[in-house]
Amino acid sequence: MMKKVVFFLLFLLSVSNQLSYGQLRSYSNEFLSLGIGARALAMGNVQSATVGDVTAAYWNPAGLNQIENLQIGIQHAEWFAGIGKYDYVGLASPIGYGERTIGVSLIRFGVDDIPNTLNIVDPTGNVDYDQLTTFSAADYGVLLSYAQELNKLRVGGNVKIVHRRVGDFATSWGFGLDLGAQYDVNDNFTLGATIRDLTTTPNLWSFNFTEEEKEILELTDNIVPSSSVELTGPRIILGGAWENKLGKGERLSLLIAADINLTFEERNTLIHSGFVSIDPHFGVELGYDELIYFRAG
Repeated sequence: MMKKVVFFLLFLLSVSNQLSYGQLRSYSNEFLSLGIGARALAMGNVQSATVGDVTAAYWNPAGLNQIENLQIGIQHAEWFAGIGKYDYVGLASPIGYGERTIGVSLIRFGVDDIPNTLNIVDPTGNVDYDQLTTFSAADYGVLLSYAQELNKLRVGGNVKIVHRRVGDFATSWGFGLDLGAQYDVNDNFTLGATIRDLTTTPNLWSFNFTEEEKEILELTDNIVPSSSVELTGPRIILGGAWENKLGKGERLSLLIAADINLTFEERNTLIHSGFVSIDPHFGVELGYDELIYFRAG
């Protein structure tokens, strides 16, 4: 067992060294941090210790162990007055007599019908609107999830595939790993932890401009991009949740939860330094008869 642990640590170190030629960017692959699920968004994205449905693949894959039957989740949201479309579909199901769970999730954030004005001005300097075309800029994320329960401890992980496309001009592929755990301290208190982009996720960019398009970019003082590697650094999410029944007949329930997001880059968070950025989240949920819920975060 120890040999396997040492081998895994050496593997992570090797991957990190091989990716050192890339550039670690703040807010890279940020579309995977926008959040999914009405409950999570209402509670301020506090989910590491509380999530226990199909959306756990996104928040903390260990939470998939709480699923008892096949679950399917679908969401559509619009950002920036409908300019950006955010879509999610997920599926998860227990296997092996309920001791393990597998899942697959697809996330897309895209802006469609963007005007392409590269060829709108002809060689004589006249504007030719017949040359106006449109394109889409979209980010895709695929999560392949596995979770297993070990008594009071639940563990899970994702193999993550990221694809980003800007029309026919630019594409990138990225591959990463997420790990998560949940631990029931007692019947009321649970701890949760998630590590996203464990080994640092590389996004391999390639660009496809014609010679004419490159010339136009240069004449208009724009940079002609070249193939590059963009790195998404690890994020650690630590949290806890306390839940209890209230009132006569225990028809009321109260859930109080908190998460701390740690990223090792300069970000606009409540607490930040040159080494780490700390983003705390807090959420509450008051439920009645497991039917009606009031949430805030």
